[in-house]
Amino acid sequence: MGMRIGIIGLPNVGKSTVFNALTKMQVPAANYPFCTIEPNQGIVLVPDRRLERIAEVSKPEILTGDTIEFVDIAGLVAGASRGEGLGNKFLAHIREMDALVHVVRLFEDGDVINPLGSIDPLRDIDIIDTELMLADLQAIEKRRERTTRMLKTGEARYKEELELLDAYQAELEAGIPLRRTDLEPIYELPLLSSKPIMYVANVEEGSQELHPALVVRAEEEGAEVIAVSAAFEMELSQLEPEEAELFLADAGMEKPALHRLVEAGLRLLDLITFYTIKGKETRSWIIPRGTLAPQAAGRIHTDMERGFIRAEVVPWDVLIEQGSHAACREKGLLQIEGRDYVVQDGDVILFRFNV
Repeated sequence: MGMRIGIIGLPNVGKSTVFNALTKMQVPAANYPFCTIEPNQGIVLVPDRRLERIAEVSKPEILTGDTIEFVDIAGLVAGASRGEGLGNKFLAHIREMDALVHVVRLFEDGDVINPLGSIDPLRDIDIIDTELMLADLQAIEKRRERTTRMLKTGEARYKEELELLDAYQAELEAGIPLRRTDLEPIYELPLLSSKPIMYVANVEEGSQELHPALVVRAEEEGAEVIAVSAAFEMELSQLEPEEAELFLADAGMEKPALHRLVEAGLRLLDLITFYTIKGKETRSWIIPRGTLAPQAAGRIHTDMERGFIRAEVVPWDVLIEQGSHAACREKGLLQIEGRDYVVQDGDVILFRFNV
């Protein structure tokens, strides 16, 4: 679907362990694999109980869940904006992401060196935020040179852009990441500190305890924070589904913490899911909230968007309750919607189109 979430953090905080657990983990239904594309990129199937319930009604030969891409980005060190460590490469990868998962270390382990010597999640967050903001200031200065040259055209939009760049700079110089402001974006200027973010606290195995200061920081930003024991989740990801369920039960957990991470990623990007039942296949599709029916059809195939006629829509829970599309149609529960229909989370849709 093209949505990419980058996993970032300082060295030795557990980013790669979280990534490996995500991309190798299987959801409880054994026919939902997670697959690795490249060493640092993985496609993760979105766990979806609704899809399983719909399948109980549709009884498909093929059941396909939608996916989201996670990217394990190299560890950052102070000075990255000046090229330290992997520096520019790290920052270039972040520019390509739609959102970020910032892994912070809350575990003690003598076998895993802590380069900074102590557990301090706010210090770790501030180091990365500082590098992102310094990189943004550099990008703003380059943009300012271009915008200033264009002022001589007399077009008002360049004066407005310059004022916006000044506002960006003022916030960044005050130490405020742009994601914490309400300044409008310049879409062709992808600033790193403006990207939506969530925090993953890599905790001791058997613990769900979060550092109070991390909780406060997340609340200040309106960000989610999830406790994950990366070592536990990695071990869980290597098990067969039946063994994994027993392992979870012994740990007193209903589902892997990484399922919550994927679900939080969808909320972070403000994505919703709709479903289709067509022939032998039942499938879920992820789209941005607010998508109109023709564009949702285009998510399946461009011809469907181009030749869109109408959408026949039923909420997933109504379909489950009635037992079939036919029953929904007979009882007048199937909605006929046109081009201006905004797709809702959980819609089961049959698209009518003609090319």
